[in-house]
Amino acid sequence: MDDKSLATTNSNSTLRHDFARKIVHAAIVLVAMLLLAALSGWGSLAIYFGNSHTGTLQTVLAGVYGLTGVASIASLASPRWRARLVGLFLAAFFLVLAWWLSLAPSNDRVWQADVAQLPYATIAGNLVTVHNIRNFQYRSETDYTPAYYTRTYDLRQLDSVDLYAVYWMGPAIAHTIISFGFGGKDYLAVSIEARKERGEAYSSIKGFFRQYELIYIVADERDVIRLRTNYRKDPPEEVYLYRLKGSPEAARKFFLDYLKSINELVDRPQFYNTLTENCTNVIWLHSLVNAGHVPFSWKILVSGYVPQYLYDMGRLDTSVPFAELEQRGHINQRAQTADNAPDFSRLIRTDLPEPAVAASP
Repeated sequence: MDDKSLATTNSNSTLRHDFARKIVHAAIVLVAMLLLAALSGWGSLAIYFGNSHTGTLQTVLAGVYGLTGVASIASLASPRWRARLVGLFLAAFFLVLAWWLSLAPSNDRVWQADVAQLPYATIAGNLVTVHNIRNFQYRSETDYTPAYYTRTYDLRQLDSVDLYAVYWMGPAIAHTIISFGFGGKDYLAVSIEARKERGEAYSSIKGFFRQYELIYIVADERDVIRLRTNYRKDPPEEVYLYRLKGSPEAARKFFLDYLKSINELVDRPQFYNTLTENCTNVIWLHSLVNAGHVPFSWKILVSGYVPQYLYDMGRLDTSVPFAELEQRGHINQRAQTADNAPDFSRLIRTDLPEPAVAASP
């Protein structure tokens, strides 16, 4: 190879190395920008929402923190200011993170009336006594007379576990409720929700930032189901009922695991989280008590598809197509007709399969 060819080869190699170095540098800068933007957005929202309520000081601090984040992103283009501003922002981020992690859930707040009472259970052999079962008398969604009762259930009569899927914003999102049936006549519904303070509204975004405590609303179906079929109008809610398959032993373990968490929340409150501690994935976590639980799926996160997922896994009645099972499980009209009838639970189950959990002798 002559000197000219060698020089050309070396030049091409240098160009390739320079190009590769620029690509790597650009990728590092892009990743740094995205990371700083994420930390800036998260921290600003965490400060803004604060500890339950947003005040003027929190708004100002959230703005200052956000501007610091923007400045740190802009400094990536300036070698002179990069280390200083990014270092300052990261110090601010870790201060915010330490404060946020210090927030503790509490049972001592001024709660909305519908979540004011925590349920709890006492267990003596096969007899389970559940206290503070909600059974409000509704005149509208927001106008009601609070009422609670205590009832004892025999684990040997647990013969059904049903799933309610409640839709109000399209097919992908649903609120899920589990109902335990005893002897074909007593039904105990459990709705896992965000526990809201007086005057506080629910927000999915706030649910990521330790704004709500977790509550298991243990209720009569004439309360927690009829509220959704008969009284919620803005937006209206469509309710579907599915009967789950399983063994009596699995049903009991599932129910008792629910009761364990319900009792724990009385002494050790816990934060609700839109993604990790919500109405659907907590149900799946309770199912882990049984070896034959369904595997985790993205459909558990996109909760509107949970019924179809359970059908595909053979946990619902598969003797008919899912579309037919879904249609038969749509209970709004039956619930509106039954209204406050003493046998509300029986009437809404008309045309549904028999309980899939066999009662023990």
